[in-house]
Amino acid sequence: MSNQRTIKIFDTTLRDGEQSPGASMNLPEKMEIAQALVDLGVDVIEAGFPIASPGDFEAVHEIASNIRGASICGLARCNDRDIDRAWEALKSAKAPRIHVFLATSAIHREFKLKMSPDEIVERAIAGVARAAGYCDDVEFSPEDAARTEPDFLCRVVEAAIKAGATTVNIPDTVGYATPSHMGRVISDLVNRVPNIDQAIISVHCHNDLGLAVANSLAAVEAGAGQIECTINGIGERAGNCALEEIVMALRTRNDYYNVDSRINTERLVPTSRLVSSVTGMQVQRNKAIVGRNAFAHEAGIHQDGMLKEPSTYEIMRPEDVGFAKTDLVLGKHSGRAALADRARSLGYHMTGEQLQAVFEQFKELADKKKEIYDGDISALCEQQIRGSDLTKEWSLVSLEVSSGTQRQPNVKMTLAHAGEEHSAEVSEGDGPIDAAFWAVERITGVKLNCKDFQVRSATLGRDAQGTVTVDIDHNGTIFRGRGVSTDTVESTVLAILDAVNRICWKTARPVETT
Repeated sequence: MSNQRTIKIFDTTLRDGEQSPGASMNLPEKMEIAQALVDLGVDVIEAGFPIASPGDFEAVHEIASNIRGASICGLARCNDRDIDRAWEALKSAKAPRIHVFLATSAIHREFKLKMSPDEIVERAIAGVARAAGYCDDVEFSPEDAARTEPDFLCRVVEAAIKAGATTVNIPDTVGYATPSHMGRVISDLVNRVPNIDQAIISVHCHNDLGLAVANSLAAVEAGAGQIECTINGIGERAGNCALEEIVMALRTRNDYYNVDSRINTERLVPTSRLVSSVTGMQVQRNKAIVGRNAFAHEAGIHQDGMLKEPSTYEIMRPEDVGFAKTDLVLGKHSGRAALADRARSLGYHMTGEQLQAVFEQFKELADKKKEIYDGDISALCEQQIRGSDLTKEWSLVSLEVSSGTQRQPNVKMTLAHAGEEHSAEVSEGDGPIDAAFWAVERITGVKLNCKDFQVRSATLGRDAQGTVTVDIDHNGTIFRGRGVSTDTVESTVLAILDAVNRICWKTARPVETT
């Protein structure tokens, strides 16, 4: 259609998404996801909140310095210190954006900020103007806009645009809006703010009532030109608008909305799986677009219809979002080039050294398993990428385990540390897993207070790799470790050592100040 609009996709997986409890990521993981988002075709990557911590600053700085193909954005409150810090992190980006925010609703003004409406407007103008002094691309968000009085919201937005904002983002910060409500908010701005044509209207919808995607669609229909979203819908509380859902809704119903995006939809499933693997937040089977059941049919009537004409029960092709018709199997006779091609198709970007390490692990796994699936490859790649930022304080040399219903578990373990081997034998605990924890604790001297322990299958079959995730509380800080092996006890030990190494790395690293 000649008058079709292109909606900008602003991805905040690395900022709002990382605020999901338990979803923190290290620097290599953030770099991998940032590159995957570029491959996906997002317009803007919100890389973090630079003032929040030294780690956030470093991540934004590294992404800004090394990632090309999308605007790189950093979040800042409306104060000089935040904005200066954001620019320091962003200034090496080819296309930097500073995103400043300030709460505007009556409840936030009264109880959080204790500021008058005039003071809010004055602070917003000052913050936007300072950011505009650093770069041309400035986004302003009136936090809790969906609950802000319409007259005051229009006043703040007009002032922010006049001060230099090129994008005005309207957040439904607490997921309070409904589609008709959100549509009215955007229509009000379009019709009542005299300089609204000088900025792009954006929306940032939370999913507390399960309406984030619906509210974003209503905003687009009313005139919004940018949608803020996250992969798999992760984020604060109930999460954010899910990128894969909003993108496919706009593309599938282009006949109604007459808009589209730049997203390469074939990358949706690989990117979803990457984020799920990195964060440990699994996608539910019936999740729209990227869930395992999204294109699965079991009912006889559905199967009959699919055999005659797929469109009878599928409004999208699985290939269009990144699902393959068949799961091609790699085996022990496959070469390095085939593995590299499969890793790239799954969304992983590795150095030659990382790929070689994965290839060696792949060959070892191929000798243990008859068939190797995409999930196996993803697990190996993810384990290698995550480990590249950690000092390898401790590594597993050997493990012997015995247990039974009428006997105490016994674990003999040898770990390597600083070129030396250390061994322990433990015959205590409630089963071999508990005994493994005791053995690692005894050898490393690191107190292991396990807060969460999860085991899942990386692939299908009796010889599937087991992926173990553990959360260890060390001096009030939670450290997550992950391990992968066809042996569940071994994968548990690898997960524990992953957490121990993170503790050692964090303890040894100098503390920076912002």
